[in-house]
Amino acid sequence: MSDTESNIAKNAVKKIFSSFDNVTGQYRKALEEFLQKNPSIDDSQINTLFDMVGSFRDMAEQLTLHPFRLAHTEVELVKNHAKLIGATANRLVGKMADPIVMPDKGDHRFGSEDWSDNMVFDYIKQAYLLNSKAVMELVDSLEDSNTHTHDQFMFYSRQIVNALSPSNFPLTNPEVLKKTISSGGINLLDGFKQFLDDYKKNPGLLNVSMTDFSAFSVGKNVATTPGKVVYQNEMMQLIQYLPTTEKVNKVPLLIIPPWINKYYILDLKEKNSLIKWLVDQGNTVFVISWVNPGPALRDTGFEDYMKRGPLDALDAIEKATGEKEVNAIGYCVGGTLLASTLAWLTSKRKKRIKSATYLTTLIDFSDPGGIGVFINDNSISSIEKRLDKVGYYDGRAMAFSFNMLRENDLFWSFIINNYLKGEKPAPFDLLYWNSDGTNLPAKMHGYYLRNMYLENNLVKPGGIELDGVKIDISKIKTPAYFLSTIQDHIAKWKSTYKGALLHSGDVKFVLSGSGHIAGVVNPPAQEKYGYWTNNECPAEPDMWLNSATKNKGSWWNDWKTWSEQHVGEQVEPRTPGDRELTVIEDAPGSYVKLRIADAIKN
Repeated sequence: MSDTESNIAKNAVKKIFSSFDNVTGQYRKALEEFLQKNPSIDDSQINTLFDMVGSFRDMAEQLTLHPFRLAHTEVELVKNHAKLIGATANRLVGKMADPIVMPDKGDHRFGSEDWSDNMVFDYIKQAYLLNSKAVMELVDSLEDSNTHTHDQFMFYSRQIVNALSPSNFPLTNPEVLKKTISSGGINLLDGFKQFLDDYKKNPGLLNVSMTDFSAFSVGKNVATTPGKVVYQNEMMQLIQYLPTTEKVNKVPLLIIPPWINKYYILDLKEKNSLIKWLVDQGNTVFVISWVNPGPALRDTGFEDYMKRGPLDALDAIEKATGEKEVNAIGYCVGGTLLASTLAWLTSKRKKRIKSATYLTTLIDFSDPGGIGVFINDNSISSIEKRLDKVGYYDGRAMAFSFNMLRENDLFWSFIINNYLKGEKPAPFDLLYWNSDGTNLPAKMHGYYLRNMYLENNLVKPGGIELDGVKIDISKIKTPAYFLSTIQDHIAKWKSTYKGALLHSGDVKFVLSGSGHIAGVVNPPAQEKYGYWTNNECPAEPDMWLNSATKNKGSWWNDWKTWSEQHVGEQVEPRTPGDRELTVIEDAPGSYVKLRIADAIKN
């Protein structure tokens, strides 16, 4: 293409996208007027939609300026469709024909035999897979633009491609069609009723029911480890668990869970409860149970979570046990808070934490994992506007965003089962917990998104200031155990490894099999997944893994061996309320039982 032809093409593209932007602007104005009349609707999701449209605009511009790339994809797609037509014709005359394309491993959408045995649905399935593969390979060839990243291109395209799957429509899903015929359409009526029920529970923000909520009750069949609430403030309740051993370790154990969901992921049921197991190993276990905030806590900041969370807990534990130091475990965002608290204590020259354990924790946010597709200045600015308007970030919106990182498993599968097949979701404690989310205070959430995810200030010496102190993670000398999981899409293990290298003290890094939850909540009795260990921490995570040893079973026992050097001597068991703190109520306490809708009213 000559320079003249290239300039003509570029000018044509500019005109096309100028019109595109004009139309988009008119839609944005109309939506803004609609949102003013309907304040209950989460406008941050509308802004995400516009971000997606902007991403498609950038993709279209690249493809228009590189027509041969698009042409090559189209030619290959036509060839593959010709092969598919030929294979289908062979089947029509009774000949054997190998499939032209197969679903990826782990793709459960086409698991029914009807998708392969029935020629019509087999053709529909393969045609869709050919088209979707071509689209995603084409998008994968695109580069970052000025406003969107390659990961955003892939994420938004994947959402459209998977939304258009034939499995999501009654007439092109053989399982749904068969059930509709056999039931006389009752399944679709039942599905519509369930859709209305879900919408009534979350007006303006549809969250599909993932489990039978009536099958679970916090404190009755989840979060059942015996204990007492011995301290509380406006931010958290502190639970002390009843001892189960004749002697206990002198140094108490404090667990700091994430505040983006509830602590009882570590105490779902007795057989897989990390909390119960820790108590049975002779630890005096304390757990922070965060409040579910509403508009009243809009001005609560990240440093308030530190002061009213672990710092207040340390003082309370000293009153409860007489011990000034604790061993601490931080899970996910709770681990980020633990690192921040340790850095603050180090700057203040206070020794209150004897050892630190980080479970799937990001400290270096340079690669934030799947959630990175939502991390850009435009998206965060729109979230901040929403935060300023309502005073909190709705936990249901966050749950929806996380679910869309695995949309086929955590969204569309439930759309199909609940609304198309008309089936009620089965009882599942993990999905019950996943649906029992928490809100986030406006000040804290805006600060966290900008300073951690967007600007990665936590890794910069003095980049974060908490309660008047500029903190430096690299000055932490507390012995630390880092546990990450190899399939984690929320806190990618190579990113968490970077955080481990920031510490100046003795560090042990361990990598578990599975993902963000299953790799952590992995009791030894199940003998699942396994884990990798390495006595060294080289500069690069791949170097660590290449020289690591694969072990069978659970990392729990490895952690126990590591922790024994920090637990102190054996002492008499401590019973909640036997010293300076009085019992407030039975575990799991009242804070954890507050659901999102009730928290918003406060």
